[in-house]
Amino acid sequence: MKIAVTGKGGVGKTTLSSTLARLYADEGRTVLAADVDPDANLGLALGLTEEEVNSIVPVSKMKELARERTAANASNTFYKLNPEVSDLPDKLAKDVNGVKLLVMGTVDTGGTGCVCPEHVMLKALLSSLVFRKDDVVIMDMEAGLEHLGRGTASLMDQFIAVIEPGARSIQTYERIRQLAADIGVHKVQVVGNKIRSEDDKDFLRSRIPEDALLGFISYNEEVIDADRRGLSPYDVSPKALDEIRAIKAKIDQR
Repeated sequence: MKIAVTGKGGVGKTTLSSTLARLYADEGRTVLAADVDPDANLGLALGLTEEEVNSIVPVSKMKELARERTAANASNTFYKLNPEVSDLPDKLAKDVNGVKLLVMGTVDTGGTGCVCPEHVMLKALLSSLVFRKDDVVIMDMEAGLEHLGRGTASLMDQFIAVIEPGARSIQTYERIRQLAADIGVHKVQVVGNKIRSEDDKDFLRSRIPEDALLGFISYNEEVIDADRRGLSPYDVSPKALDEIRAIKAKIDQR
């Protein structure tokens, strides 16, 4: 199972990604959770402490490793476009509550000169994840899908957009759907989060195709408090856990 979870910051995609990862791990599956969001919070949501999260060096900051794998010259003008990276997820991932966490990071282009080797290594590493045939891979991504090339995207089993019941969130979903279509993916599943009432559900049902709607997660003070305290929603909110377990069942079924 290869799942990419996307959405704007603050909509709850990390809550969904981390809880799905731990639920699959509970089944005895090998789960690799890749944090591809520049605002990396997946480690906290999986159950790491802030100190542990701060000690993780994102793959994008491993410049020497990128130079080594791409065989880049001193000026980064010549390098391999298809570096061997299949061994890196196991070497670099951190085990958290039965989940292997891989913090990808982003490449900072401001004032750093040519950073192409890092870009190439990140792209290759993301592509390699979809070929881990016996693993569940969950990517926690930002609202754009620029990290995924056409080949990588075509091998994903699920694209899930997390949205809120509002017009701006619907616009975000439409943008994600268009971006996905541009790279050859023509179906994006949707999870509605921060649901306060049946009216919120009806609003989303009226704008999202029925076969694309995976389910709803209620507005939940326990989850919000967990985020403030740097705790895993899995450990603090039985209600959210039950709702996401139902969403997982639908993912497995589809």
